[in-house]
Amino acid sequence: MPPTLASLVQHSALKLTVRAGADRLGTPVRWAHASELADPVPYMDGGELLLVTATNLDAENADSMRRYVRRLAEAGVAGVGFAVGVNYEAVPEALVGAAEEAGLPLLEVPRRTPFLAISKAVSAAIAADQYRAVTAGFEAQRELTKAALAGDGPADLLARLAAHVDGWAALYDTSGAVLAAAPEWAARRAARLTPDVERLRDRPAPASVVVGDNEDRVELQSLGTGRRARGALAVGTGAALGTAERYAVHSAVALLTLTTARSRSLQGAEQRLGAAVLRMLLAGQPDHARAVAGDLYGGLLDAPFRLLIAEASAPAGPELLTETMEAAAARTGEALLLVPEGEGERVVVVPGDGGAAVAACAAYAEAQDDRAPREGGAEDSDVVVGLSAPSGPIAVSAAYKQAEQALSVARRRGRALVEHEELAAGSVLPLLADDAVRAFADGMLRALYEHDAKGRGDLVASLRAWLSRHGQWDAAAADLGVHRHTLRYRMRRVEEILGRSLDDPDVRMELWLALKATEATMPAEDSGS
Repeated sequence: MPPTLASLVQHSALKLTVRAGADRLGTPVRWAHASELADPVPYMDGGELLLVTATNLDAENADSMRRYVRRLAEAGVAGVGFAVGVNYEAVPEALVGAAEEAGLPLLEVPRRTPFLAISKAVSAAIAADQYRAVTAGFEAQRELTKAALAGDGPADLLARLAAHVDGWAALYDTSGAVLAAAPEWAARRAARLTPDVERLRDRPAPASVVVGDNEDRVELQSLGTGRRARGALAVGTGAALGTAERYAVHSAVALLTLTTARSRSLQGAEQRLGAAVLRMLLAGQPDHARAVAGDLYGGLLDAPFRLLIAEASAPAGPELLTETMEAAAARTGEALLLVPEGEGERVVVVPGDGGAAVAACAAYAEAQDDRAPREGGAEDSDVVVGLSAPSGPIAVSAAYKQAEQALSVARRRGRALVEHEELAAGSVLPLLADDAVRAFADGMLRALYEHDAKGRGDLVASLRAWLSRHGQWDAAAADLGVHRHTLRYRMRRVEEILGRSLDDPDVRMELWLALKATEATMPAEDSGS
């Protein structure tokens, strides 16, 4: 601990006597400084023991002393040491009263105790405290290094760090999920800080922030040295970290950052192996792919899996998504094959069907859609994902095509994620929003719309009613409120204007799709007219 007024009073060689503020002797002393200025405050930083002889003070004037002491207290001075036997034989009562009133400790310094002795005692105590802190910090560093080298994961390192800071510690992945915490009860406390970790993640590493509530003070430190953090460390304590505790935290950050960098190198090697396995699967060589996959990916190929393609317009755009999936797979021990393509703006992922990685991808996409709803396409900063149906090693080429098709639809619909199963079970109508389809519809129906615009009939509405009733004249005429002969006349006019026969099923199909594509771009009140 740093020296306090109490430790100086207890110093047998100094012979100091407490004259005021006995209840505040636990105040730490940052330095001892002698000054005879009438106002030394401009030269103070706070925490000093001010040593005076009152050469330039009217120490027996109560009002003067009240102003003097109040200024010192407001400046954060730890206390005043008054030397007797120099200018005053005893500590003036005006000064004692002012110190008592302001709650500022006042120590009487006997004539035989030089100010230099007090300064040396404070300096020696500070140096000893710093030595103890550095020694404790090095000891913490050794213990944490042993824990990191043991290869048993971060749990032991966090437990030792929590013991050194007399608090708790937690490790987060890039998504803000808690990977490990010590002691065990801290996991729930750490989970409440996920939003703070997410905000820290968006800042260039290294970065730190202090948060907290009535429970404790928490310091968050990002892990990594690159453009973006690779995780975060939380350290919760009852008070601000001391020097020794700060050494321990810095050592933990360095060790966890090195562990993360080592993991990234290993991950790069795994990705190269995964790329080879994927190429073999796409080439129709599942047996060779299984042999190369070995224990790393072999289990993934023994059960149904999905094929996922994610891309963004910005380089390395899918990185956060894949890190989120990796973290989810790691927590459950699932295998995950991940192959970046291009310059990092596109990635192919092969996760197990129904596993945590697929669920994490869906949750990520849902959060993205909720955060930034879009119309007419994804934003440049968004990740767009296409997900195949469940597949196996012999059907990877088909699964790749499914993921590509789903990705294309996701782009058009402005959604973060589309599954191929949606396309098989859903309606074809959303696909009609394509610009080429709308251009086709406009060209096919323009002559009918121009005819109706001149007030010479209602051919478009009649065509829509007739097609919707599958060519049943009476039912369509009833829907329009006209005689069936009138409707027959209008359909002949449609054939004449378009130069196409309505007896041809292909023509009827094209006209129906053209009408649907046109309705998709019309205001709601006009679409049924």
